[in-house]
Amino acid sequence: MHFRSDAVVTPKADFDLTGQLVWPGAMLLNDYLSKNAEMLQGCSMIELGSGVGITGMLCSRFCRQILLTDHNEEVLKILRRNIELNVSSENPSCCAALEAEKLEWGNSDQINRILHKYPGGFELILGADICFQQSSVPLLFDTVEQLLKNRGLGHCKFILAYVSRAKMMDLMVILEATRHGMLINEVAGTRSMVGNLEGVIFEITLC
Repeated sequence: MHFRSDAVVTPKADFDLTGQLVWPGAMLLNDYLSKNAEMLQGCSMIELGSGVGITGMLCSRFCRQILLTDHNEEVLKILRRNIELNVSSENPSCCAALEAEKLEWGNSDQINRILHKYPGGFELILGADICFQQSSVPLLFDTVEQLLKNRGLGHCKFILAYVSRAKMMDLMVILEATRHGMLINEVAGTRSMVGNLEGVIFEITLC
């Protein structure tokens, strides 16, 4: 899997750099997907907290349809520009339909708007290093639950590249997944060090 790394807009500093950086979890997820590209073949995918969009662009050679999302307007501008640059630098016929939309986790209006635009829903939900504020974790799983239920049991899964920074957060992710009626499984062989932090890939589905 590859894309043109020279065709990515570099971020500028503003009050919130969260979505403008490539976080360790993105490297973990990209490595996992590059080794398991068959799961992407021909599928529809949504990424939560896409940031600059590197993972989505890596997946675009395999997926049928990709929606990249973020809550930050400045990040969305960068994301849309990166989509334009990478589509124009490739043969469009070989790549998925790449789009970007604003999505604040837990915002039912925005989620419903997306599902109205994509009535078939998504077979795959991706998230990389998106669990770092305790207050956002319940909202994340509210959103994932709606997306999973739209496709129905056994027809959608959430691949979460998780990087451990605090034991409280480790526990909270598992508890919130369980509270939302989900089964969370660690993917065998994915636990590794990313820099000086431990990361792992979770596969999360409806029970």
